[in-house]
Amino acid sequence: MDQAALARLLNELIAAWESEVVEFKQAGDDYDSDKIGRYFSAMSNEANLRGLDRAWLIFGVNNKTRNVVGSNYREAPERLQSTKQQIAASTEPSITFRNIHTLNHSQGRVVLFEIPVAPRGMPIAWKGHYYARAGESLSSLGLDKQDEIRQQTLLQDWTAQVVQKASLSDLDEAAVAKARDSYARKYANRFSIDEVMNWPLTTFLDRARITQSGEITRSALLLLGKAESAWHLSPHPAQLTWSLEGAERAYEHFAPPFLINTTKLYQRIRNIQLRLLPQDVLLPIEVAKYDQKIVLEALHNCIAHQDYTRNARIIVTEKLDRLIFENEGGFFEGAPGDYIEGNKIPRRYRNPFLAQAMAELNMIDTMGYGIHAIHVGQARRYFPMPDYDLNEPHAVKMTIYGSVVDPAYSRMLIQKTDLSLDEILALDRVQKRLPLSDPMIKRLRRNGLIEGRKPNFHVSASVAGATASKADYIRTRAQDDDYYAKLIVDYLSKFGGASRKEIDDLLLDKLSSALSQVQKKNKIGNIISKLRIGGVIHNAGSRAAPEWRLRK
Repeated sequence: MDQAALARLLNELIAAWESEVVEFKQAGDDYDSDKIGRYFSAMSNEANLRGLDRAWLIFGVNNKTRNVVGSNYREAPERLQSTKQQIAASTEPSITFRNIHTLNHSQGRVVLFEIPVAPRGMPIAWKGHYYARAGESLSSLGLDKQDEIRQQTLLQDWTAQVVQKASLSDLDEAAVAKARDSYARKYANRFSIDEVMNWPLTTFLDRARITQSGEITRSALLLLGKAESAWHLSPHPAQLTWSLEGAERAYEHFAPPFLINTTKLYQRIRNIQLRLLPQDVLLPIEVAKYDQKIVLEALHNCIAHQDYTRNARIIVTEKLDRLIFENEGGFFEGAPGDYIEGNKIPRRYRNPFLAQAMAELNMIDTMGYGIHAIHVGQARRYFPMPDYDLNEPHAVKMTIYGSVVDPAYSRMLIQKTDLSLDEILALDRVQKRLPLSDPMIKRLRRNGLIEGRKPNFHVSASVAGATASKADYIRTRAQDDDYYAKLIVDYLSKFGGASRKEIDDLLLDKLSSALSQVQKKNKIGNIISKLRIGGVIHNAGSRAAPEWRLRK
């Protein structure tokens, strides 16, 4: 929204005043994030119960005089936006603000937090507790309201249905053990591994949102069920199929438990090492034809979004240079392109019960980041971007490439490590001979990334008018964030603690020389935040003078 639209919205909300889905606070810079999380849970749940599509938490308005007084809450834009990560880290299922708007009102700065509605069938918890509103006050989300939300999809969500004749004996022991381990790792900052492993089976399955009050659901059979128990789902085929096409032909079907058998399907794929030769560099780069994380992300998405009522299997077709993933049911919320940048959060799910169970087991997230992660992963491996085929009205096909289409494109990604994702997407369209918008054409031309005349563009064979030497390539090559995070953890493990300056001194000369000094420091800050949110490190000092240490 622009400033005028935000001003109109604020006036409308003040006129209607506080309710279960609108809250005003004056709020200073140090407003408690835990309170924000409670309001998020409560108002998201209340918006669901009232059939609304959002709720509002507003800072900078006095809730007694109803006047705009301004708020200095996190005035730095990057600190304000980091609130999204804090909320996502402690909500179940993981979800965060749709947007955080800032209005420069004549009476002071106003911050408007746009809270998304809880998905149908999935109440939102904050740090394990469900919140609601009683008028303008926070309260616990009562069992009646929890049931009302959870029952929203019981009739239409195929995966939420209880299978009356199924029992705990129909679950695969190895799959259950892996599920416990995945759940324990996800919530390591809340429960010890021993505690999770010692929970009664029914307690664990209910907490992992796999069963309902101890009763076996279709989701439980899909993820954890024995192969011989799949008959409980008949006539719906619970099946994954790997098919090899080309000079050699083969296939294999995989029944539940999908938690384990998705990895077995991945192991059928012929995943050789490929060599990419950067321009004017004698030593080749070796990359796997397919990345396991990307393949499993795509396969898990197929499982989560399959329309099981259409009585079809999920198919993974392996060709010489690509993998094609097919699942039944059209794209359910928006279009694939909406999720590439990682900014869109889905509001609805075809199978909300299954999606929540898979999120609890770390198979997927529920923030719409999967498609973004697949694109970023392919770019880091210098391969083409995925393609989507939505021509069939009731099916989705996604292609992941395991080879180079245009060597110039791959060399460009190798040598220019500062390309933005939208530039990479545009270069991918160039190598595939797809049209580009005029503004993007101008941008790519200005940056020397493409050559030729419209519509016959091609990726530039040179980078910034000069070829890269081996030394230049090594200096500008970016490592994964995990590499830098490990350096920080190793340093803290050896020396006990580190100030921000010490961490900067550790990493600055190791980051890509393609980044400016400011970009390097921002990247280090993002890595520190990721470790903190993940519960790996904590600040034992102050905000002004942090002292980072490993969590015990």
